[in-house]
Amino acid sequence: MATKFEETDYDHLLECVHCGLCLPSCPTYAEEGKEADSPRGRIYLMKKVADGKLDFTKNVASHMDLCLGCTACETACPSGVHYGNLIDKTRAVIEQNFTRPLEDKLLRRTMAGLLPHPERLEIALLPARALKATGLDGLLESNLFESLAPAKLKSMLSLLPKDLPPVGARHNLGEIIPAVGEQKYRVALLTGCVMSVMFAHTNEATARVLAKNGCEVVIPRGMGCCGALHTHMGYHDEGCDLARKNVNALNPDDVDAIIINAAGCGAMVKKYGELLDDQPGISGAAKQFAAKAKDVSEFLDEIELNTEFGPLPARAAYHDACHLAHAQKVRLQPRKLLQKIPELELVPLNESDMCCGSAGPYNLVEPDMAERLQKRKVSNVEAAGVDLVINGNPGCSLQIQAGLKTAGLEHVEVLHTVEVLDRAYRAAES
Repeated sequence: MATKFEETDYDHLLECVHCGLCLPSCPTYAEEGKEADSPRGRIYLMKKVADGKLDFTKNVASHMDLCLGCTACETACPSGVHYGNLIDKTRAVIEQNFTRPLEDKLLRRTMAGLLPHPERLEIALLPARALKATGLDGLLESNLFESLAPAKLKSMLSLLPKDLPPVGARHNLGEIIPAVGEQKYRVALLTGCVMSVMFAHTNEATARVLAKNGCEVVIPRGMGCCGALHTHMGYHDEGCDLARKNVNALNPDDVDAIIINAAGCGAMVKKYGELLDDQPGISGAAKQFAAKAKDVSEFLDEIELNTEFGPLPARAAYHDACHLAHAQKVRLQPRKLLQKIPELELVPLNESDMCCGSAGPYNLVEPDMAERLQKRKVSNVEAAGVDLVINGNPGCSLQIQAGLKTAGLEHVEVLHTVEVLDRAYRAAES
């Protein structure tokens, strides 16, 4: 249990030379203009706490909570500061040394107990499905609901996708999906938690695209939530437990790659070796597991791609999910894949790698800043004049889709990269 900063953490704090090159890349600094809401300022506060000169007060905790953990600062940093690790460790220390207000604590514990468990999440979504089925979902947009509902509840409901997959859709994929034609690879697919319930169609598209490219796709039933949500909220031990469960569910030697189609999950899994380094009996396996992890676009770019695509006439912008572009350094690969699709025009998106305000649980615990960043992203999408926004993370899809709806831009479709590839394959068959 992380109750204080360790010596290695302190050494990492000293890596920051306070040059300020991270400031323009930080979404909260860009919006607030406050030093304490910049990476440099937060590291200064961390060091003060580590030196015993400052306690974790509500004010200090609020500056840490406002951080999106997007790690854009790591991309900008010339000193190689591992800011993502520092903010995760700080949040773990906060949870052990700071008593949160009851409402805040309940919200965080509810998310930690609900979102990583697909069966619980499906039950929680039943009221929303019922409203949709009866045509009463418009009540959620009524003036009465707007005036009575708490801000965080409205924020949660606004993020629900327009069309939720049917109940039980997460079970549509079998344990093995055979390759189409000659089998060239054997890969495991992490179907995830929220991904499997709210984006079952994206998982299915991922499996189809991989199969089209000569992959036998294996879905180990013991694999589930990656643990990112817990780790980013400071529940370090629970995140480690989920990571261990995934590592124990699969022998990495049995597959060529472990495919992940959610940017935040991919960034987390690639850190399993580091996360579980001090765990006896599993650290070696965790490193092997992490070494096999690949974002789906990363993997498809590395192999000889099946380019039997039909035309998709559309003007599209690509949004860089933070944990794909900054944490995993996967930027060019999705664009290279999309450029192979006939009649799909990719146009530049201003601030394409600026966080949209999703950031895992962030848009639920910090809805005000999340909304500001959402509006900023939607404004850039509107300026690009596109029919389609493509990205590689489900949280970004929900956030951008909700923002487009609010702005009256519902005609702009939001799709995962692999869904676009799947459509192109289907277009060739029709």
